[in-house]
Amino acid sequence: MELIAQGRDADVYALDESRVLRRYRHGGPTGLESRLMTHLAACGYPVPRVYEITDTDMVLERLAGPTMLDELARRPWRVGSLGRELGRLHDRLHALSAPEWLPKRFSTADGDRVLHLDLHPGNVILTRRGPVVIDWCNAGAGDPAADVAMTMVTVGSADVPGLAARLGRGLLLRGVRSGCRTNPAGRMQEAVRVKLDDPNLTPTEAAWLRRHADGGKGRGGGWTDRSGC
Repeated sequence: MELIAQGRDADVYALDESRVLRRYRHGGPTGLESRLMTHLAACGYPVPRVYEITDTDMVLERLAGPTMLDELARRPWRVGSLGRELGRLHDRLHALSAPEWLPKRFSTADGDRVLHLDLHPGNVILTRRGPVVIDWCNAGAGDPAADVAMTMVTVGSADVPGLAARLGRGLLLRGVRSGCRTNPAGRMQEAVRVKLDDPNLTPTEAAWLRRHADGGKGRGGGWTDRSGC
C-alpha cells in the first residue's frame, strides 16, 4: 500500500482510485467515528463515505483535491476567502443537533450541537463537489463556541516557520471569525487548557499555549500576538 498522508495519530494509505485506508497506530474510536460520519452524511454535511471498519482501521472514500492547508501554501492570496469558508463549515456543523450517543464535550445546559474539535485547514479537502471535512476522532457534543475556540487555538499555536506564514495565520483566523456566527471568546481559556493536554504538542506549540493560558496577560502579549483572535 502507498502511504499518502501521516497525522499525529494515524496513517493514510491508498487502496485504489476510490478508497483509502486510515490506520490508527495505537487503536482509535473507529466505531464512533464511522457512526458519526454516516449520521452527518445523512444530514447533508460534507464527509467522506465510510466503507469498512475494524478496531484500528477505516476504509474511506478517497477524496480528490488538495487540503485547505496545501491550497493556502500554493495560493496565499486566498487566505481570507478560505478562512471564511472554514467559518461557514463551523456554522453548517453547529446547525445540527448532537445525537444522544455522541460523547459530551464542552457540554451546555441544553441544545448540544455536533462539534468537530479539530477543524483546521489540514482537515478540509477541497474537492470538485466542495470542501469535505475529515478526521472526526475528537468529535463530541457541546457548545459551538468551544469548537470555534479549538480552531483558533490550534491554528494560533501551530508551529509554522517564517514571518509570512505567521502573518497569513492571523488573516486566516480573522476570516474564520468573519465567516462564522459563533463568538468563541467565552471558551478560549478552556480550549487552551484542553490543548495543553495534547501529548503530540511540539515545544514551540506548548510554549505558545502556556503564554496564553492566562488570557494573554503574561509575557508575549495578547491573543493578537499570533492567533489573530
